Amino acid sequence: MKRNINIGFAAVLFLVSCSNKEEMLNSLADYNNAKETKGYHFGDKLDLPKEVTENAESITISFGDKETKDLRINPQFFTWGDNKVVFVIKTNRGETLNQDATINVFTKTPEQNIPYKIVADYPHDPKNFIEGFVVEGNMVYESDGMNNASQLIKYTLGSSIPKIVARQPAKIFSEGCAIMEDKVYQLTYRNKIGFIYEKNTLKKLSEFPLPGVIGEGWGLTYDGKNLIATDGSKNLYFLDVNNPSKVVRTLAVGGSSEIYNQLNELEYHNGFIYANVWHQPVILKINPVNGEVIGKFDFTQLTKENDKGDSEHVLNGIAFKGDNMLVTGKNWEKIYEVAFK
Repeated sequence: MKRNINIGFAAVLFLVSCSNKEEMLNSLADYNNAKETKGYHFGDKLDLPKEVTENAESITISFGDKETKDLRINPQFFTWGDNKVVFVIKTNRGETLNQDATINVFTKTPEQNIPYKIVADYPHDPKNFIEGFVVEGNMVYESDGMNNASQLIKYTLGSSIPKIVARQPAKIFSEGCAIMEDKVYQLTYRNKIGFIYEKNTLKKLSEFPLPGVIGEGWGLTYDGKNLIATDGSKNLYFLDVNNPSKVVRTLAVGGSSEIYNQLNELEYHNGFIYANVWHQPVILKINPVNGEVIGKFDFTQLTKENDKGDSEHVLNGIAFKGDNMLVTGKNWEKIYEVAFK
């Protein structure tokens, strides 16, 4: 009889424990889901539900390679945008619970919509699946992608006929390009290498492995000190121009209410980084000091006029002609010169 009572008591404890665990995890999941859209700012504290805090001996936030028990949004651990984390909870009963979560961190200042007007347009070869776009003086340097069709070309703005063409092997998919003094640097998509060319002749000088942290090569620009690359994430990677395989700084990009993943083509101009977002008709103006998006250009109408119903014919080309911006896209027939209002 006594043995049966003990077994029954143990069963009750087990059921209570299971119920507590389920209640803790469900309440934490509900809390995380409710906060995901609203997000946090740096310095905010995670106000976890009492079903968790009252039954937890300790709460740790794990980021994979690092962890913290500080429940504040600390830039030492969090970055702008989406942060994939795991809550590790040690309960008062000695159990360990894990809960996956996404913690979004937004900037406090809303990005401004930047007004503009189109002041001129120039021809662009609609066969070119543009990935990189740089203008120096009146000369355009363009990197075009696709397997069996990738190339780096050089032509005069106003003429779509190349002066020089550097064609890539069939297996190469070309991506972003940037000019540094007398050299042109070019990324590749998934080939894990980059190329360096002599600017005047487009003769290939050398190649380099992409940094291991960069899964894919997307956009590229030069800020006067470092090359800056994108890989289709929310991050900007600052590369040592003398050793482009080395990342010297990683900077996440953040907005006030949006997650800006899939950063693509880049341009650096007058102290700011301009980036387009793949499959979005916008160009972001980014503070390179802290990664905040301070402004946004909306090119929805221009994209509609040029994509011809093909979702892959996206806005994807940013350069500057003096203080005016030049924009184009994949397989577009025109390059547009834009003046800021």
